Amino acid sequence: MNIAEKKTPGELGALTDAWLGLVVLTLLSLGLGQWFHGTPWLQLLVAALVWLKGRVVARHFIEVGSCHPFIRRVLNGFVAVTPLALLGLAYFGAQLARWATL
Repeated sequence: MNIAEKKTPGELGALTDAWLGLVVLTLLSLGLGQWFHGTPWLQLLVAALVWLKGRVVARHFIEVGSCHPFIRRVLNGFVAVTPLALLGLAYFGAQLARWATL
């Protein structure tokens, strides 16, 4: 693979759209955090946004579709587990901290 590979205008447009989508999702998450601060379901929404943003980054910028199947599975697993870990910390943080202490 050539590092200096040229992208076609269509590919750059898709990357630009993905980047703009990430910016919109980031601004949306900031606004939702301000508007719904303290609500019990906000953690679910944040985890969903983290998953969605992870999928966009993996698909468009890391190009997970064209990598080795092992790397693809590891990356997809990471994208899936990270929001679950956030939910676990949000809802069971005290218990997890107690289990982790010496």
